[in-house]
Amino acid sequence: MSDPTGLIKQRVAILGSTGSIGVSTLEVLALHPDRFEVFALTAATQVDKLLQQCVQFRPAFAVMASSAHGQELARQCRALGLPTQVLCGAAEITAMARHEQVDVVMAAIVGAAGLASCLAAARAGKRLLLANKEALVVGGDYFLQAVAAGGAKLLPIDSEHSAVFQSLPDDQANWAAQIDKIILTASGGPFRQRDPASFADITPDQACAHPNWVMGRKISVDSATMMNKALEVIEAHYLFGVAPQQIEVVIHPQSVIHSMVQYRDHSVVAQLGTPDMKVPIAYGLSWPQRMASGASALDFRAMAGLTFEAIDSNGHGQRFPGLALAWSVLAAPAGTTAVLNAANEVAVAAFLASQIRFDQMHAVTLETLSSVQPAAPGSLDDLLALDALSRDAATRVVARLAH
Repeated sequence: MSDPTGLIKQRVAILGSTGSIGVSTLEVLALHPDRFEVFALTAATQVDKLLQQCVQFRPAFAVMASSAHGQELARQCRALGLPTQVLCGAAEITAMARHEQVDVVMAAIVGAAGLASCLAAARAGKRLLLANKEALVVGGDYFLQAVAAGGAKLLPIDSEHSAVFQSLPDDQANWAAQIDKIILTASGGPFRQRDPASFADITPDQACAHPNWVMGRKISVDSATMMNKALEVIEAHYLFGVAPQQIEVVIHPQSVIHSMVQYRDHSVVAQLGTPDMKVPIAYGLSWPQRMASGASALDFRAMAGLTFEAIDSNGHGQRFPGLALAWSVLAAPAGTTAVLNAANEVAVAAFLASQIRFDQMHAVTLETLSSVQPAAPGSLDDLLALDALSRDAATRVVARLAH
């Protein structure tokens, strides 16, 4: 079912429905019950939250990552007389991504854990709304080959990549000939003006207190280190087919301009909006049309101004050393981007668990990159094996730093 007029309801599977992206997606879908039907919801551990979503949206399927959580959800669904069939396990999550009755897949599972389901949706030719940047960072060309082979429509949901997509012409075949560079904006996170000498004292709660966006804890820490921007540079390279040197990052503290495209004639097209993920979500769901997102409109009269800062000014290079790794790993052998992602995930988890300091996360990624020599992955098993190898290496670094 792919009627762009919306006369036929699109069936949507949300992978990671209890996270911030999943919740925002459901808020958008609730505004358009005539256009969309929630077919499947999946979650890792939040049984109560997924149960509430099942009560409101009554999906055909709900999937929990583990058997214990799945059994508890099934018990509660039966007690309430819900029609939802409850399944459990990673294989069932992947099955929802490629289910023949699903038209649209929101891929919002955080980290490399979402790779298999993203690949399944791509191969099944779904409209794939990609909020999981790791699918491209880890999967790279292998993931893009799956998209092409399945005939899937890949639509970015990251606010920055959605902004770039909205700023590009419809004729994708001519993107490379017209683009001078892509400019990704970054808020600078909560520590944009903090003295790097004090970074050792940063707590997980401080790192998760983003000044503009409401996000999960992992991506909030990535924003505080600007590793999220490193991953976004890698993702932009694969999404838009531009060379790494054609991608630039600029700090824009107000988070109003979400990213820009500079063309060969040096004109610049930008996408502006409130810092609310419902905007790119609504665009991904309705593309090539637009529909109400539920986000607040910009009030230009209330803006004090829009400012920009270079990454190499005001000590930003010292504050955010991980950002430069994006261009380094793109120039390295295939698979190195997957090593970077795995090392970062381990480092962030260790910081959130108070095992290492905020200023030690970069050391984890650097040491892991130097110790793992990847081979070009040619299958999902290769990617998962490389991910596991990199995590093991990063975990050893964390263990040493923790002592």
